[in-house]
Amino acid sequence: MSEVVIRTAASPETVSPVDTDRQLTAAARQAVADGIPDSTRRAYSADMTAFTAWCASVGRRPLPATAETLTEYVAHLSLTPSPRTGRPLAPATIERVLAAIRTTHKAADLPTPETKGARKVLSGYRQRLAVTKARAALPRKAAPATPDALGEMLAALDRDTLIGKRDAVLLLLGYACAARVSELAALDQADAVETEDGLLVSVYRRKLKRHDEVAVPYGSNPATCPVRAVRALLAALAAEGRTAGPLFVRVDRHGRVAPTMNRHGKAIGDASGRITPTAASAVVTRAALLAGFEGQWTGHSLRRGFATAARRAGHTVERIGRHGGWADGSRALLGYMEEGDRWERNPVAGL
Repeated sequence: MSEVVIRTAASPETVSPVDTDRQLTAAARQAVADGIPDSTRRAYSADMTAFTAWCASVGRRPLPATAETLTEYVAHLSLTPSPRTGRPLAPATIERVLAAIRTTHKAADLPTPETKGARKVLSGYRQRLAVTKARAALPRKAAPATPDALGEMLAALDRDTLIGKRDAVLLLLGYACAARVSELAALDQADAVETEDGLLVSVYRRKLKRHDEVAVPYGSNPATCPVRAVRALLAALAAEGRTAGPLFVRVDRHGRVAPTMNRHGKAIGDASGRITPTAASAVVTRAALLAGFEGQWTGHSLRRGFATAARRAGHTVERIGRHGGWADGSRALLGYMEEGDRWERNPVAGL
């Protein structure tokens, strides 16, 4: 009896020898790249540049890399002082390096190298750091800008100047919206709309890839009221002829808005004068220094301070997370909750 073969559209006889289902067009590759945050893309690029240079120095191939090459490289990173800090890279930074290498392989349609050996080296490195109580073994956390600290930072600003008005709004909206510095830098004047109840601020949550409309009520103290601060900044910008565009713009020490910046004879920076996330973070650092604070103060201090203070005020994790644009079950947010609960809900109390 002869065998009957039923041919359908999915039969092997009708499939091209080239597995088109696993191919990406140049446009699709670019779309994938566009989905990676700029800061991550820059870090990955620097990581791959360093990895490629190391491979050249030891006679190894960066692409495609082998599991043994990654193991050797992680061992090298855990033992060799970084030119920038004079110490070997922190474990979290080495984790990012591995992610950069694997991501580059995927983007090039190359098999991703196995990392089991590299991660065993990394685990041993973490153990070594912990035993010696090295600084790299300790978590690096930005100091939280709680309400009292925020008030002192605001008081240290010269709010009669344009740059002082700008910095005050950045501190207050960064705190009230629990915004990342990249989200603050992206705000336009039209994104902060005053209503009879306060501000409605349209924040693009980069990690969640969505726009949130964040309600910011009036503050009882005019010096720390976000609504009044935004109103004052918009009036100052309008006096400079800027009634649209970025909410946070470059201002030099002479009070000039969006001054031209050049490097090697070429104009750099956003043409509209929009500040960068790095500049936004520097505003927080500078305000903390003016207030006489010690410790690590960055743009993340505002976001962390909001979460800690909101928890101490009795708000739920879900409400805090939704207001601040944290993903459900965020480990970072839960860590802030534990800090907020450290004393108020201490399980040892009363035992």
